[in-house]
Amino acid sequence: MTRLSNLLIAVVALVAIGLALWRLLAPFDGVTVNQTTVGAHTPATVYRPAGDDTAPVVLIAHGFAGSQQLMQPAALTLARNGYIAVTFDFLGHGRNPLPLTGNITQVDGATQNLLEQMSEVAAFARALPRSDGRLALLGHSMASDIVVRFAQRADQPIQATVAISMFAPTVSAQTPRNLLVIVGGLEPQPLLDAARDAVALKPGVDDPREGEVYGDFADGSARGWRIADRVEHIGVLYSQESLTAARDWLNRSFGRESLAGPVQWGPWILLLVLAVAALARPLSTLLPAVRAQPVGAGLGWRRVWPAVVIPAVMTPLVLWLLPTNFLSLLVGDYLAAHFGLYGVLTGLSLWYIGRGRDIAQQKPALPWGRLAVAIAGVAAYGVLAVGLPIDRFFISFWPIPERLPLIAALFLGTLPFFLADEWLTRGPGHARGAYPATKALFLVSLMAAAALDIEQLFFLFIIVPVMVLFFLVFGLFSRWSYKTTGHPAVAGIANALIFAWAIGVTFPMVQP
Repeated sequence: MTRLSNLLIAVVALVAIGLALWRLLAPFDGVTVNQTTVGAHTPATVYRPAGDDTAPVVLIAHGFAGSQQLMQPAALTLARNGYIAVTFDFLGHGRNPLPLTGNITQVDGATQNLLEQMSEVAAFARALPRSDGRLALLGHSMASDIVVRFAQRADQPIQATVAISMFAPTVSAQTPRNLLVIVGGLEPQPLLDAARDAVALKPGVDDPREGEVYGDFADGSARGWRIADRVEHIGVLYSQESLTAARDWLNRSFGRESLAGPVQWGPWILLLVLAVAALARPLSTLLPAVRAQPVGAGLGWRRVWPAVVIPAVMTPLVLWLLPTNFLSLLVGDYLAAHFGLYGVLTGLSLWYIGRGRDIAQQKPALPWGRLAVAIAGVAAYGVLAVGLPIDRFFISFWPIPERLPLIAALFLGTLPFFLADEWLTRGPGHARGAYPATKALFLVSLMAAAALDIEQLFFLFIIVPVMVLFFLVFGLFSRWSYKTTGHPAVAGIANALIFAWAIGVTFPMVQP
């Protein structure tokens, strides 16, 4: 690629980044945002509309492995429509330094602790300046169960509850008050069924129609369900249908009228990530060359397939028989073990088929200084250029001190996988399509592991779409850095660190 084409890519990418940031920041106009701490440890953010009028408060809660950043579209949409919106980080999530304690499968365990935390945040929300004392709840996924339970047992009435991607076994025909259930059209069938069944509980409502309201908002008996078309478990939070439905439901629950449009963030977040990824292409040419002649296994498909297939099959089976609860990071410890064992098996397969020995024979000796600079450059770009926008507009990505040891431990698991995989899929004569094939098989292997222990590893299914995006973006970084540096270890070590970082900052810290 010529200098001119690289310059053109850089200019287009920078323009796209500027456009995306402008559109992402625009909804903050007219909204006052204040970050605070509720009690001793709970990070929270208050979104206030312009003006001095009193208003109802909507307490917004994120789902498993989420953080309050994930709920910004809902908070901004409601604040622009005259509500005071409050988001916060649950125990063990985001920047909350306290782990989530108690058994997550028992109501008297983690659920009770989350309810107690929500009670503290709800009291804070009701007492905010300009609050008129009325409160509604909005929760996603894991938090849908928490907001429903809280609304059912709260000392003071909850005016309305909006449950997104709901699984809440305590929903009854009468409670909670004014319940709206929103579900993405691409979500699993049980969630679609749960949305419909919550409305069908009402006496005389045998076949509730999507979009209809059953009951009366005035006495709190209103109930309805909505499907947001063409979105999945995360996309439902950014859907214009979801945000509009939540706004309209709360307006009717509180007897208010407002028509400010929903915040449209999804396409602009995607554009920002793609533009940052594209900018890495011309910047990769600034990396130092580590090898004049590129190195790697260089295996064609006839010889490479054992190293591709064996780890995918063996890893979930072996780990199914072994304990993997070694970190205070829910599911994250299993993910680290899966990465680690998968990488070791890939490395052993390479050694067995005769190419592993070639690693020690690649002469001359490595220029360690150049290698270190190249690794640092790729890792810094991934953590800062990609990570900071994610942290600002999508999900918590900047670690608090309590998470740093977890990131270090996770790095020991991700490092074998990315080093072995980079070596396997690079080098002169390497099998075409091997790089995406190994990532696809890794995800299949991960889903197989979740199917073998669905009670403990169910949440692995939820993160697969995010991992696909990460593999795509950082796969491009890998390709471009390898083209310039000529050595698989650059992207292998950098991507291992980035993935360890991402897992360490997103998965909940737990303490049984």
